[in-house]
This record gives sequence, structure tokens and C-alpha cells, in this order.
Amino acid sequence: MAVEVGAQAPDFELRDQHGAPVKLSQYRGKKIVLIFYPLAFSGVCGRELDALRDEFTAGLPDDVKVLTVSVDSAFALRTWADQQGYAFSLLSDFWPHGQVARAYGVFDEENGVAKRATFIIDGEGAVRWNVVNPASQARDIAEYRKVLADLP
Repeated sequence: MAVEVGAQAPDFELRDQHGAPVKLSQYRGKKIVLIFYPLAFSGVCGRELDALRDEFTAGLPDDVKVLTVSVDSAFALRTWADQQGYAFSLLSDFWPHGQVARAYGVFDEENGVAKRATFIIDGEGAVRWNVVNPASQARDIAEYRKVLADLP
């Protein structure tokens, strides 16, 4: 079961595609769009992250941070980010395998990957919105803008 709206978002520390540690709590005071996806270099995931790059992250206010999470290694994420021009953080939940996805209730035990899930977290660290889609169904990033616009 995914972390519910109103609950505190579990804190975590993961390495990004450059090997730098990223801790969720370091962004207190900012709104976080936390995006879990199954695997780098896959069709639906690629289209979603391309849409983030092309339609969502440009022009975001300074108080919004986008963090994406998959079970891929930081090395694979670096290659993918470089190839696709992703400037936002791609975080590796590689080891312990899927630990953060499990903490958020969105680890697919059968397939060993994160589910296609998004959490919008307010500046105090509370989950204000979430969605979990089937692996084959892309999320609507326009929803992210609507939810963020309604947050103080």
C-alpha cells in the first residue's frame, strides 16, 4: 500500500546519476515531486521522463524540486541522463535493492522494480497527493502542475 496522503513522507538518502548523495529532508521548505519508475531505457519510462524534461521542469518555480527514483544503478542512470539530456535528479534505489520504493509502498516484488508512482510532498514533508499507475500506463504530468498550484 502506497504512503497515504497526509502521512509524513519517509526520509531517505540515495545517490544521483553523478554519485552525489541526495537526502529528501535536505529539501524541506520546497515542494517535491517524487517520481518512481520501473527501469531506465524502457519505453513508457523514457516517454515520461522526456515529458518531464520537455514539458514540466522548464519554468518550475524555485520552490519545486523534481526527484526521480528507479532500481537502476547510478552508472546506468548517468548514461541515460547524458544520452537524453535529463538535468533533474535520477536517484538510484539499487542497493539495498528497492529499499526506498518499499518504504513508500511502491515496490513490485514480483518484478523487482519500482511501480509507476508519484508523490507530491509539501515543504513540511507531508504527502499531499499520490498516484500509482499500472506499469504500462504513463502518468499525466499536467496533474502535477494542478496539484502544485493548489499547494500553499
